[in-house]
Amino acid sequence: MGKIVISSNVTLDGVVQDPDGEEGFEHGGWFHQFVAHQDLEAWVARETAELRDVEALLFGGRSSEWFASRMLSADVRVSPEWADRVKSLPKYVVSSTLEDPRWTNATIINAKEVAELKQTVDGEILVYGSYRLVGTLIEQNLVDEVRLVVFPVVLGSGRRLFDETIDKLPLHLVDTRTIGETLLYYAYEF
Repeated sequence: MGKIVISSNVTLDGVVQDPDGEEGFEHGGWFHQFVAHQDLEAWVARETAELRDVEALLFGGRSSEWFASRMLSADVRVSPEWADRVKSLPKYVVSSTLEDPRWTNATIINAKEVAELKQTVDGEILVYGSYRLVGTLIEQNLVDEVRLVVFPVVLGSGRRLFDETIDKLPLHLVDTRTIGETLLYYAYEF
């Protein structure tokens, strides 16, 4: 049976919106503004290690297109090992509008098929970005774990990871550590 894991970069006040600044959000671009060089190297090492244990990736349509555009370009700004692993993994894209994903190894599914996917994949199914999908997965009680890398900035506004939760979510802390000198990592089981 699969385990759905949300892996996300967040600000100290929980904002996940527009970390690279390409969406036009007034506070966008916080990822590179608030990460030191040594922290970025440690962040890449953590991301790469996490991906080694993953059996599949799960995306919403917009996040799938965003990641595909970066992974399929010649200018991949992360580690080659991480990028190669992302490209090679099976990818499941939850979308009602996307017909032809840009990825290889990609399958379009609908939100109702995620529970079936969880039954057929043996291992971790990692979700990057896809914050609307994350809300749906939490609402359907399909998320097993959330892993957060917290950046040292408070934005005051913006879309938060848990904006669309409809009830209290008791979580159990399973891991915490520093990444580099200024980033914090927290892992919680649902």
